[in-house]
Amino acid sequence: MSRASDRPAEVERRSRALLVFCAVAVAFAAVDTYVVVLALPDMMASVAISVDQLQRAAPIISGFLLGYVAMLPLIGRIADLRGPVPVLTASLAAFTVGSVITAVSYDLASMVVGRFLQGLGGGGLVPATMALVAALYPVERRGLPLGLVSAVQELGSVLGPLFGAAVLSFTTWRGIFAINVAAGVLLYVVVRTLWTPEPEPTEAPPPVRRGLPDVLGALALLVAVVGAWLVVYPPQSLITDLTYGEYYVPVVDGGGRWLCPIGLVAIGALLVFCLRCVFARRPLVDVRSWGRSMVEADLLGATYLAVALGGIVLAFATADPEVSVFSAQGPWFLLGSAVAVVALVVHLRRADAPLVPRGALAAVPAWGALLVSLFVGWALIAALVDIPLLARTQRGRTQLDAALFLLRFLVALPVGAVLGGWLVRRAPAGVITAAGMLMAAGAFQVMSGWDAGSLDHPLSNLALVVGGLGFGLALAPVNAAILASTREDSHGVASALVVAARTVGMLIGISVLTTWGLRRLSEAIRDDPSLAEDIRAAAVFQEQEVFQGAAVFALLAAVLALVLFRGAPTREIDAARALRAPG
Repeated sequence: MSRASDRPAEVERRSRALLVFCAVAVAFAAVDTYVVVLALPDMMASVAISVDQLQRAAPIISGFLLGYVAMLPLIGRIADLRGPVPVLTASLAAFTVGSVITAVSYDLASMVVGRFLQGLGGGGLVPATMALVAALYPVERRGLPLGLVSAVQELGSVLGPLFGAAVLSFTTWRGIFAINVAAGVLLYVVVRTLWTPEPEPTEAPPPVRRGLPDVLGALALLVAVVGAWLVVYPPQSLITDLTYGEYYVPVVDGGGRWLCPIGLVAIGALLVFCLRCVFARRPLVDVRSWGRSMVEADLLGATYLAVALGGIVLAFATADPEVSVFSAQGPWFLLGSAVAVVALVVHLRRADAPLVPRGALAAVPAWGALLVSLFVGWALIAALVDIPLLARTQRGRTQLDAALFLLRFLVALPVGAVLGGWLVRRAPAGVITAAGMLMAAGAFQVMSGWDAGSLDHPLSNLALVVGGLGFGLALAPVNAAILASTREDSHGVASALVVAARTVGMLIGISVLTTWGLRRLSEAIRDDPSLAEDIRAAAVFQEQEVFQGAAVFALLAAVLALVLFRGAPTREIDAARALRAPG
């Protein structure tokens, strides 16, 4: 995609509108990340999981995280090869299909598959949108657009619970995902309409495939959707009918409802649709083209990296921090990750076209952005999880009160993201990031001295706002630093790695910080046994220690950013120097 200065005004306006709707898609996917917090109890009940069996529902969360994190690098690399917009539309399609599967799921397996596809699609939107920003704006003008994308992504944490509460007030949890489907289809159509492919001057025109799109494939998809809907929402009149009721009786004794005749027809129609996508002349989804892109993007290397990231996700996402940092199988997951990392390193050294192009992360600000992003996520999760927990320790405060208390932090976060993006053009990325994380560290230090009564003091609002602004300030400079320090042909994979690093940091952070707080609490109880008798005092002590630990990691992120981002050319003055440089 050519730079904005090289395109006519009309094309430039369409590109700006395209970026706006891509940002809306990012926001909608971010909302879905947080909406499950409210819908989870009802989702568990629909698949016969009681509230005291929360560990059985862990795959609903970890399935989404696996899709979100493990496939990000491959998606980012495909965005480098095919362009960001085709990946955006494919991600919207995956998110929509995942929402359909989740909405009609009646057992845990189908629900986890749906959530995995939602994570896959939602995660793919972020690096593709950042790559689109890099394609539309020169280096010195990317700060504010990146800040806006970061802001709408974080806005999901504010709007998600509110959206979920609004929808659940008049319908079931399935309505949330039905709205996702409608929004996904609408955004898909709008993005495809606004996008005008720009062939290279030397590129030969693509062969024209004449004839109608795959009518048989469309018919098979329609049958599959209708059949799935009838399986999940069977009309009572048909079930009780002596003739049509037989179509809802499983053909295998004790089999699930998908093994009834209507369910088998739906499954068969879906298989036909998949086959048509592979072999039809004009398929609705060109699987062959995407298969070639995945191979070209280094599918083997992406698999190694997906296994490595997936092992980390499973080790920490399934852990009970009150027991240990890892789950019971955590060491085995991490061992698998370590083996996959070794295989990935060997593969990247030998592959002709590796997943991460050679030298793409050689610059200090490039790999430094990944390290800073990891520690930003490590500290951020303490605010998202432990601020509401501390609020709940005060007598009379409900879950809603705790959420509203956290809202002050969350509202400041996107404001800080926009401000950080605006400042990137005028100040070094390392200075802005360090300033933001120092603000966050200071806020955590204040929180570490809070008790339950401190939340009623007006100064508590100041600490929350300062902390949210600080984290927001750090988001855009980190993204700008890695985009400015990597080649244009690797912006997608670089953006994906930044997002993955922050998510992994959040997963590790919640386990490590919570376990640290509990360990400190155990030591305090040994010194003062009376603390064990006051549950609220013990809980407050634990949260104070978590905030203290988060302050340390926020401070570490600030120092690393100040040191590692010194050579990142993100400002206007950096671009001017580059133009004056000889050669």
